[in-house]
Amino acid sequence: MRISDIPADSLKVLRRGAAIPAHLLALDASRKLDARRQRAMTRYYLDAGAGGVAAGVPSTQLAIRDVGLYAPVLELAMRTAQDWEPIGGRRPLFMVAGLAGRTQQAVREAGIARGMGYHAGLLSLTAMKGASEDALIAHCGAVAEVMPVVGSCLRPADGGIQLSASFWQRFAAIPNVVAIRMASQDRYRALDVVRGVVAARAEQRVSLYTGNDDHIVLDLLTPLTFVRDGRPLTVRIRGGLLGHWSVWTERAVLLLEMIHAAIEDDSIASELLAMDAQVTDCNAALFDVAHDFHGCIAGCHEVLRRQGLLEGIWCLDPKAGLSPGQAEALTRVSSEYPHLVDDAFVAAHRERWLA
Repeated sequence: MRISDIPADSLKVLRRGAAIPAHLLALDASRKLDARRQRAMTRYYLDAGAGGVAAGVPSTQLAIRDVGLYAPVLELAMRTAQDWEPIGGRRPLFMVAGLAGRTQQAVREAGIARGMGYHAGLLSLTAMKGASEDALIAHCGAVAEVMPVVGSCLRPADGGIQLSASFWQRFAAIPNVVAIRMASQDRYRALDVVRGVVAARAEQRVSLYTGNDDHIVLDLLTPLTFVRDGRPLTVRIRGGLLGHWSVWTERAVLLLEMIHAAIEDDSIASELLAMDAQVTDCNAALFDVAHDFHGCIAGCHEVLRRQGLLEGIWCLDPKAGLSPGQAEALTRVSSEYPHLVDDAFVAAHRERWLA
C-alpha cells in the first residue's frame, strides 16, 4: 500500500490538518474489553468532528499486545468508523494504527492494520533502542514497504530514542512516509524533525503533526521558517495526534478550527495565544505532571468516567491509577476553563453513543 492508494479525500483531511484523538481503552471491572463503551468512545470522537482516530497507540495501552487485544481493538475502531453516521453526515476520515516492536512484529502489525483499511501506521521505535541510525532507517523502510508510515518522535523519558536531524532527513526521504508526529516535548528535538523534513525536500509529502501535549496551541500557530538554497522556507504543523485530545474532543476540534481560521486571516488574537497556557494547564492535570506522568492514562479515563462514557478508570496494569491530588486538579481545570470542556456536548449525545 502506497500513499497514492490512500483515498484522495482522506489524504486531504491529513494534509489540511485534523484533530486525531489517540484512542483510549474501555475496560470493565474485570479488566476485560468493554466493547460497548469502546464503540461509544469512537462514536464520540466522530460526532465531535475528529478527522479520524489513532488506535493501538500508547494511549490505547501498549499492553493490549500482550493480552490479545491489538487486532480486536483496531477492528472495533475501524468497523465503528465505517458504520457510524456522525452528526452532520458522513465525511472522509484519516485512520491511524499504532505499530510497535522490532521489525518482524512491526511489519506484522502493519499487515494487520492495512488489511483492516487503516490509512497509515504510527511507528514507535522504542523497541529499537540501541540500534544504529542505519538499522533504524532499515527498520522504518521495511515497515513502509507494507503501508504508509507516520513517524513518532518521543522523548527518552517516554521510551523514545534521541534522534538527530540527520535521522529525520533520512526518514523523511523514505517515499512512503506520509507524516511525522512530534511528541518530544523538547523544542530542540522538534526543530530537528522540521529541519530534517526541509532538508529532505519532503515538506509537501510529509505532513507535520503535534504530539506535544505541553505546547499544543503554539505548535499549531507558529510558522517555522528555515533557509534552503539561500531562501527562506516556511512550513507549519497542521494538526494534532494527541492523547490530550482523547477527551474534551469537541472543544479540541473547535480550537483547531479557530487556529486554522486565524492563520488564514493572518489575525492571531491575544485570546488565542492565552489559550496555549490554559490548554497546557489542563494537560498537567490530565497527564499527572506533578507525579512524573504516573496517572497520564487514568487521568483521561477519569474525565470520560465523570462524563458517563466510561464505567471506571481501570487500566490493564492494576497499579495504574490516579495520583494523590490528581482528581482535584482535574476538577480545578474543568471549573477554571469551561470553554475547553465539552461536558454539555457529551451529556446531549451520550445515550446515543452507548446504544
